[in-house]
Amino acid sequence: MISTDQLLVSINGILLGTILLLFALLLYNRRRRKAGEPPLDNGWLPFFGWAFKFGKDPLKFLNLQQKKHGDIFTSYLAGKYMTFILDPTQYQYVIKQAKHLDFREFANEFASRTFDYPRITEAKFPQLRDNMHRIYKIMQGRPLDKLTDSMMGNLQHVFKWKFSQATDWRTEKMYQFCCDIIFEASFMTLYGKDPVADGHKLISEIRENFTKFDAKFPYLVLNVPIALLGATRKIREELIRIFFPNKMEKRSEVSDLVQTRKNVLDQYDVLQDHDRAAHHFAFLWASVGNTIPAAFWALYYLVKHPEALKAVRKELDHLLQSTGQKRGPNYDIHITRDQLDSLVVLGSAINESLRLCSASMNIRVVQEDFALELEGDQAYNLRKGDIVAIYPPTLHKDPEVYEDPEAYKYDRYIEDGKEKTTFYKKGKKLKHFLMPFGSGATKCPGRFFAVNEIKQFLAVIVLYLEMEMVENKILKQDNSRTGLGILLPESDIKFRYKPRKLVS
Repeated sequence: MISTDQLLVSINGILLGTILLLFALLLYNRRRRKAGEPPLDNGWLPFFGWAFKFGKDPLKFLNLQQKKHGDIFTSYLAGKYMTFILDPTQYQYVIKQAKHLDFREFANEFASRTFDYPRITEAKFPQLRDNMHRIYKIMQGRPLDKLTDSMMGNLQHVFKWKFSQATDWRTEKMYQFCCDIIFEASFMTLYGKDPVADGHKLISEIRENFTKFDAKFPYLVLNVPIALLGATRKIREELIRIFFPNKMEKRSEVSDLVQTRKNVLDQYDVLQDHDRAAHHFAFLWASVGNTIPAAFWALYYLVKHPEALKAVRKELDHLLQSTGQKRGPNYDIHITRDQLDSLVVLGSAINESLRLCSASMNIRVVQEDFALELEGDQAYNLRKGDIVAIYPPTLHKDPEVYEDPEAYKYDRYIEDGKEKTTFYKKGKKLKHFLMPFGSGATKCPGRFFAVNEIKQFLAVIVLYLEMEMVENKILKQDNSRTGLGILLPESDIKFRYKPRKLVS
């Protein structure tokens, strides 16, 4: 007769054997590289592959894979086969493959799931995608002037309200400081004002909910069910309800951009009030979700490097003097879009911070089996459904392209007093040398407005305030948002500021 202990040992042995057999079958049935395909690395862990190592330190993982396989290889990451192109001289050959490599359906699916609106299909919403895309012309060229002027006015409105009583040093956490100012100014610029409610209090409440939602955003992108993310579903619903038609109609000074989006969405009767409001909420996230951390890093590096702050301040002071403007509590600063573009030192400092903190992933989904032809008579066979990815940080941190790439050099993008645009790899001038906003047809349409916002924010802060760091800690980046744009800091950091002395 078999004892209980013997029975348990037998059951455990059977279970262990079954698990090992399943593991062996999964390993045996993994994809194998076919002739003409890039080097393939499945990793040793079924389904997850290299996902954990990539998530922990993407740049380190990709650099190791590059040493092992070369500039082009396919890695298995959490159920997806991703072919990485790490040679920046080949980027343009990927970007131009719009027929075979597409991003729109991938973005459409993830955005509708994340922000809770119906997927945009041509059959159900004819021409909606094209109509929405055309609207972004308001954020480019001369039409951008009106948005730029409005943002400058709102920044100074928030600034004066926040700092009207400041006379001596005041200490704050820098990320929260940036978030408070940029969120409120951007919200007013885009969505106008509520003529009845206390604007500062209302937007502060919206910002708090937005911050909570944003903290869970990476999980939503990874398709983690929202039901598993605590109060995130409730918070999302509260944010969406802000943009219901009955509330939007009460707002004054709504931007032409948002009003035009509203007019387009109103043409589709199949959209419910909730759906239209969810589109507006998605646009709010797109407008500030990456701008806030980008502005933070730009300010952080300036304050951390006094020589950079001094150079930027000198350029801004010169602009005010040359245009006959005065700074002070009784004066408003006016800087046009053309003048913002002329600020070479400020522009270089911002580009340098973007180089160090951006971690967007340029993703394309293979639409059908085809051969990707590259320079130098190279060609690689790619399979339908796989993902082709460009990860710009491998370019931004490449010592062959950027000397001493880990260092912050505020004047890295200046040459002979003008913007520097010549960078080389393998002796070839790069067409793409700085890529914080994506590439090709999927390049962020709001990038000009976003950069202007950052320039305006820094201009106002630098012109009005003396600043210095209170904490001297090394600030690390949070890799949880890898692939989504600008990385957040792992923690906030304290700095202090006081009004600059007025020079008569």
